[in-house]
Amino acid sequence: MAAPEIHRYVTDNGLRVVLAPDTTSPVVGVSVHYDVGFRSEPEGRTGFAHLFEHLMFQGSESLEKLAHFRHIQGSGGTFNGSTHPDYTDYFEVLPSAALERALFLEADRMRAPKLTEENLANQIDVVKEEIRLNVLNRPYGGFPWILLPPVLYDTFPNAHNGYGDFVDLEQASIEDCAEFFDTYYAPANAVLTVAGDLDIDYTKKLIDKHFGDVPARPAPRRRSFAEPLPTEDRHGTHQDPHAPLPALAVGYRMPDPINEIDGYLANLVLASVLADGDGSRLQQRLVHSDALVSDISAGAGLFGPFEARDPDTFAVTAIHPAEVNTQQVLDALDDELDILTTTPPDDEELAKVTARWTANLHAEHDRLVSRTLGYGSLELLYGQPELLFKLPERIGTVTADDVSAAAKALREGARAVLTVEPSTQEGAPQ
Repeated sequence: MAAPEIHRYVTDNGLRVVLAPDTTSPVVGVSVHYDVGFRSEPEGRTGFAHLFEHLMFQGSESLEKLAHFRHIQGSGGTFNGSTHPDYTDYFEVLPSAALERALFLEADRMRAPKLTEENLANQIDVVKEEIRLNVLNRPYGGFPWILLPPVLYDTFPNAHNGYGDFVDLEQASIEDCAEFFDTYYAPANAVLTVAGDLDIDYTKKLIDKHFGDVPARPAPRRRSFAEPLPTEDRHGTHQDPHAPLPALAVGYRMPDPINEIDGYLANLVLASVLADGDGSRLQQRLVHSDALVSDISAGAGLFGPFEARDPDTFAVTAIHPAEVNTQQVLDALDDELDILTTTPPDDEELAKVTARWTANLHAEHDRLVSRTLGYGSLELLYGQPELLFKLPERIGTVTADDVSAAAKALREGARAVLTVEPSTQEGAPQ
């Protein structure tokens, strides 16, 4: 689809606004991105950013609990929220006639969410159950996004478990919640995005009506999470009581996603050359030819592309039979990277990979919810919401030499190697 016109402005209380009209269907998307993710949560409060995301759905000083659900679903809409390394987002997609309702609801909880002991205790239990379901009682739970960072990184923001430790979650207090809200949930620390079937002037009037009186507070100083590169390979082991087979994750530091975007894009293409599709190099070598692994993947960005500021992680993960040892897999991986450092991909291989990236990005951007969230996150991280429609072209300019250079950088840098071992112990953590 053609790139739409994008309108950007800042309200008097500091809220950044992105408007992207598209009248092809009578639907509108609304999102709010707050510049706080789990890398910003304080030590001793692991999982707090995600816990607070849950609290934002528990009513406000003017609306009862579950009112947000009722109003959006009653309008025929959908909604959700998610916590990322460097931001937290909330969104609604609903008929364009209900735009004002979505704006009112987002402004209402930006103004004053309902922070009570009852809501906090209830959502701590909900998050703990989510962790049991998605991590503790699932094979390869938290692999690699929870398990790999503490091997590769040293500092608390980069290394800790963003889902949260039960002890930390249980010690969270209402005072913690109020301080977190006052610090990070200010209009000046947020981006409001409205995309879809909208009139610019009318939408601005609605935004002023509902967000204009949200009290202005200064945005917190953005912390840098930079830390020195590792100087030697690092190793860690995790016992998984539910894993049927051993697994392996290899983590590398990548170029700065924001300030070295071309190098970052080369890593995206490298990941696809290595492991995207049955014809990729690692699939052909480790799965089909050498039969060393049953599953292998590679990704630039531990949580996906364009999800975080620096530092970010290039990760290769594999599940392998018990009779195959870790070193065999590592040797094959290193060999394929070495080949790429001296012999760049040919034109056909590179064209296939970049065409797949371009097609996938365009397909994703066809969905209104993806466009809305993409505009908001790219405004927050890059200050460029229009980058959403420039990325396919920019990925298409990545050359074979760029991919070769990215592979060489991985080989020359120290890495983290995490092994997951099936446990002989019975039962699961409670």
